[in-house]
Amino acid sequence: MYTPRAFAEADLAGLDRLVERDPFVSLITSGSDGLPFASHLPVLYRRAGDEVLLEGHWARPNPQAGHAGPALVIVHGPHAYISPGWYPDKKDLPRVPTWNYAVAHLYGTLETFDDSTALADLVDRLSLRFEASVGSDWRFEHDRPDHVSQLRGIVGFRFRAERIELKFKLNQNHPEANVRNAAAALQALPGDNPRQVAALMLDRLARRTTE
Repeated sequence: MYTPRAFAEADLAGLDRLVERDPFVSLITSGSDGLPFASHLPVLYRRAGDEVLLEGHWARPNPQAGHAGPALVIVHGPHAYISPGWYPDKKDLPRVPTWNYAVAHLYGTLETFDDSTALADLVDRLSLRFEASVGSDWRFEHDRPDHVSQLRGIVGFRFRAERIELKFKLNQNHPEANVRNAAAALQALPGDNPRQVAALMLDRLARRTTE
């Protein structure tokens, strides 16, 4: 990923926040034809220091299912268009439109599994994680034959990250007045993405002014 130094993020707490915000990731591997193959999947996330583990599953017919080996996971953060009209110095300098965003690329290795005990545990933990987020309480029932039989339709994976790139492109290369004005303009727009980008911009600006 192209990451100018100004936009590189080293603190893995930033990754924690991105996954907490949106645990629906893009998982990319090389297909049998040599071309990239992508799946879009919910994951469970765990980090201990620099060690990051993602867990999830494919539908068994997915051509990517069973791929063990190198992979790339993209964690998507908020993003928003930035108008040069928001910059106070636009009359003095050649400002251009841009897009602010936060994203993480995780490079690592996939391990696969399809034994029913491990799959049942995975589905149980996935339901525990995501049912609560929508105010529901469905759970995998280990003693229900119809639930257990459904496990034959999936293949599980564990992804261990070996290299992590975090890019937070948030106008860090602009003077403070530009950042504040652009953030204020985003806060006035409808939708969550602009406001989340504005919050990240102001957070990075606060760090910069205290360093």
